[in-house]
Amino acid sequence: MTTYLKELDIPSVPTDESDIYPETDGKPMAVSDLHRRILIRTLQVLDTHFEERPEVYVSGDILMYYVEGDPRKSVAPDVLVSFGLGKKLRRTYKVWEEGKVPDFAMEFSSKNTYRDDLGKKLELYGLLGIQDYFLYDAEGLYLPSALMGFELVDDVYVPISAGTTGGLRSSALGLDFHVDNVGLGIYDPVADEWLQTPAESALSLAEQEAIRAETAEARAETAEARAEQETTRAETAEARAEQETTRAETAEARAKQAEAEAAKLQEQLARLQART
Repeated sequence: MTTYLKELDIPSVPTDESDIYPETDGKPMAVSDLHRRILIRTLQVLDTHFEERPEVYVSGDILMYYVEGDPRKSVAPDVLVSFGLGKKLRRTYKVWEEGKVPDFAMEFSSKNTYRDDLGKKLELYGLLGIQDYFLYDAEGLYLPSALMGFELVDDVYVPISAGTTGGLRSSALGLDFHVDNVGLGIYDPVADEWLQTPAESALSLAEQEAIRAETAEARAETAEARAEQETTRAETAEARAEQETTRAETAEARAKQAEAEAAKLQEQLARLQART
């Protein structure tokens, strides 16, 4: 039997930090297919938009721990964007390790979450200092408005009013959020374009190429038709020229014949006059 003296270090099993700060809360990412589809699309759109900026971290449904040593102090925003961190893959978001809270957080509200989204989370995100907090109701059943946004002003969340185009501007992201035919549309006012997923961009590019090809084919057909018209006109002009030549030759022949007949008549007249 092994014993250890008090003054000696007693071996211990290393503690896995994931046991202290779990990587999942056991809750589903989304409550419906529509909810999930729009949420995943939103994450893909934001990821694509910021892919050329290595200092921007985009994630969703990742557990964020905001008090070191207290794993109960956690929340998992459906969408979060944080500037100045880098794109490394994370299992959890520990505020004390990252050195800051996200700049933008968004929740996709449902029947089971909308009260917390408008209550506890609104208060918590404000206390943590998250600059912009947005909420989206994919079903349009639970929030006062399908899309809501709040901006931190003097440590207090102030509702964001809709702009002239009906969108809500996130000053943290520099993007406008809209409820549209894809569910949730995001518009870049600087680039003057709607943000798309890579698949949507590829489809749009293919459609543009198809339109260009159809336009080029139509132009070629138009040019061919014009060439045929020009050929027809040239042939018509040539036929007219030939007709004019024929007419001129006919007129010349008639004139020669008339001259010959006139000379013959004069000769006959001279003979008659000589007889008399």
